[in-house]
Amino acid sequence: MAIPIPSRQLFIDGQWREPVLKKRIPIINPATEQLIGLSSLSLSAIFVVLGRPWDIPAATAEDVELAVDAARRAISRNKGKDWASASGAVRAKFLRAIAAKITERKTVLAKLEAVDCGKPLDEAAWDIDDVAGCFEYYADLAEGLDAKQKAPVSLPMESFKSYVLKEPVGVVGLITPWNYPLLMAVWKVAPALAAGCAAILKPSELASVTCLELADVCREVGLPPGVLNILTGLGHEAGAPLASHPHVDKIAFTGSTATGSKIMAAASQLVKPVSLELGGKSPIVIFEDVDLDKAAEWTIFGCFWTNGQICSATSRLLVHESIAAEFLDKLVRWIKNIKISDPLEEGCRLGPVVSGGQYEKILKFIATAKSEGAKIVCGGDRPKNLKKGFFVEPTIISNVTTSMQIWREEVFGPVLCVKTFGSEEEAIELANDTHYGLGAAVISKDLERCERVSKAFQAGVVWINCSQPCFCQAPWGGNKRSGFGRELGEWGLDNYLTVKQVTQYVSDEPWGWYQSPSKL
Repeated sequence: MAIPIPSRQLFIDGQWREPVLKKRIPIINPATEQLIGLSSLSLSAIFVVLGRPWDIPAATAEDVELAVDAARRAISRNKGKDWASASGAVRAKFLRAIAAKITERKTVLAKLEAVDCGKPLDEAAWDIDDVAGCFEYYADLAEGLDAKQKAPVSLPMESFKSYVLKEPVGVVGLITPWNYPLLMAVWKVAPALAAGCAAILKPSELASVTCLELADVCREVGLPPGVLNILTGLGHEAGAPLASHPHVDKIAFTGSTATGSKIMAAASQLVKPVSLELGGKSPIVIFEDVDLDKAAEWTIFGCFWTNGQICSATSRLLVHESIAAEFLDKLVRWIKNIKISDPLEEGCRLGPVVSGGQYEKILKFIATAKSEGAKIVCGGDRPKNLKKGFFVEPTIISNVTTSMQIWREEVFGPVLCVKTFGSEEEAIELANDTHYGLGAAVISKDLERCERVSKAFQAGVVWINCSQPCFCQAPWGGNKRSGFGRELGEWGLDNYLTVKQVTQYVSDEPWGWYQSPSKL
């Protein structure tokens, strides 16, 4: 059955609004390299575009101004009682309603996501489940905030009592990436709304469609106007003016380290708080005592999940020299069993990368590795049976040195580079040999060794005997050039709250520091 693709506008102050400059951005299907709506050569043709090619609105600084004004009205309306200072239970009701609507629309949202960014449909469906779960989780935390207000602080003087209030930061700008278009947006949106903030979401121009559908869900559940505004558009035209806007109280960003640095510089001019989740070049360490098949599956999942486009991808494989040859052979056999196809095709496990620019960048990384003396063990090119689409074979590169680009820089594609080690100390040294510090994994049957290695990793997220599982209850974020601050769990909610100390003098006695004039 064909699914209509709605033509959306920007979402500002609870309404659809045409961009002030009337600009729009066409959407290219990464599986066909064609504009959506002009192609009938793909399974993506199950979508019907109403009247013209599928595109998204492109916001500019003028639209940012409107959205910021709407957000500021939302937090001050009725002296804040409509949202910012409403009880957490009130906000939780809206978050749960959004979660229910997301679940209702799961099938359509997953298909939109798969066509928009190339993610295999089964992955996209899993993501949509996580989106609903994230809203549910932060609804619970929003309710929990009520009980935590006026938490007492123990003081050494009985003449004073003190307590803490947690209050929303205010208006927040949320800038999110294209690899998990709706899920990573909701990692920010859900806790921001739970905290009582008003938010302006700027998703990546490469994959924004499901974020606009989130706007439609918010309209349907009656979210107060201006509480969530969604501006699609280019980074320099919409993201930059949002990051530097004087009436935006905080910026939360997920994306490249280079862009994160620019956002941090812009925010610093106003001493504006930021939280940044940036790039990664994460290691996975395989010791000699592993079950080879189990370790092989976690290794390829850790690097090739989401078509290799994960900031936490464990794309540096460190394998003990005694099993290296056997393990690489095992990996190649597992990789040959991966179904590479249109993301809507049943059983797809690797779809196209998101864009032509990303495709060319990945192939250039592979070519540079070869020119520097590395060996392409498998993959390294377009799959021979797919003549169109931004498809890259899952690739393994060996004979890597620590000075090579492929070892040091984030590829953001299905490319795994390999080095061997001989001792636990060498493995740790190689694992930490990176400017990044987002994720790291260790696989071994020796759990004491796993704990030692986990403690030694310089990373914000560590996996033992797995790679990439993520739960909204647990903190997520990195060290070094992978950014700072933590998303998810209670830490994610804290991103959008300020702490206010309230201290009261409770004694009937005068303070007595200065001599009273009446006693002179």
